[in-house]
Amino acid sequence: MISMNGSIIKAIGGIYTVEASDGVYECKARGIFRKKGVSPMCGDVVEFSTEDGGVIEKILPRRNELVRPPLANLDALLFVTSVKEPGTNFLLLDKFIAIAEYKGIEPAVVITKTDKGDCTQIAEPYRMAGIPVFLADNTTGQGSAEVREFIRGKLCAFTGNTGAGKSSLLNNIFPELELSTGEISRKLGRGRHTTRHVELFPTGEGGYIADTPGFSSFDTNRYDIIFKDKLAGCFREFAEYTDDCRFPDCSHTSEKGCAVIEAVKRGEIAASRHESYKEMYEQAKQLKEWEHK
Repeated sequence: MISMNGSIIKAIGGIYTVEASDGVYECKARGIFRKKGVSPMCGDVVEFSTEDGGVIEKILPRRNELVRPPLANLDALLFVTSVKEPGTNFLLLDKFIAIAEYKGIEPAVVITKTDKGDCTQIAEPYRMAGIPVFLADNTTGQGSAEVREFIRGKLCAFTGNTGAGKSSLLNNIFPELELSTGEISRKLGRGRHTTRHVELFPTGEGGYIADTPGFSSFDTNRYDIIFKDKLAGCFREFAEYTDDCRFPDCSHTSEKGCAVIEAVKRGEIAASRHESYKEMYEQAKQLKEWEHK
């Protein structure tokens, strides 16, 4: 029996495709994982043996994980939104960015259909927050090179509303992988995703793109819960102000002497981001931590 390390690049129906230094192996997982309530997922680095065709023996510690879609060790999550048709839902976008921040995944925003209107109002709140923002015109391919450079060598996922232009964006970023990205595009667009089938596609530059569902398939409230005391830490632009609040338990929603609110009034924090935070905080107040242990 030979023991090796590799990364899971495909998971479907209990069969895991593991990429190792000397090739690709089809593996099953030991029953011990099921007993522990743990499942291997795409992006996992695993130790596997070659007996019986391939058996996953151990999952190495994860840097992060998403439950739905099941992905581990993501470097970046890119949220694709468009100027028009459909327009940007700021609350939804901010929810997903908060989840990425909470999980320790680098968020980025890609704005498409830039030829259809002014994208300043969409871009500025995220630029102010220090979140990478890319402008992409899918008809000309402009902006694709910048996105490609950002994801070089990274394990990343693209998500966004149907119609926002994910498919065209991916084909512009990786024209040499047209067949592969066409496959990704079809899967991205049709909502055929289940928790049983996830796949990583190599970009040819040491990185991978995760075959990922759109916003509607991310169940933020059920699967990726952020309690109210952790929420402010998921809005990176709050960090330099929170220590200056009058009250140590300040919720940054309505208190007098709140340094975050004052920064919003001065235009140093985008009002749209703070509005999203307040709405998310009200939702988080309804969560009972003991119910989610």
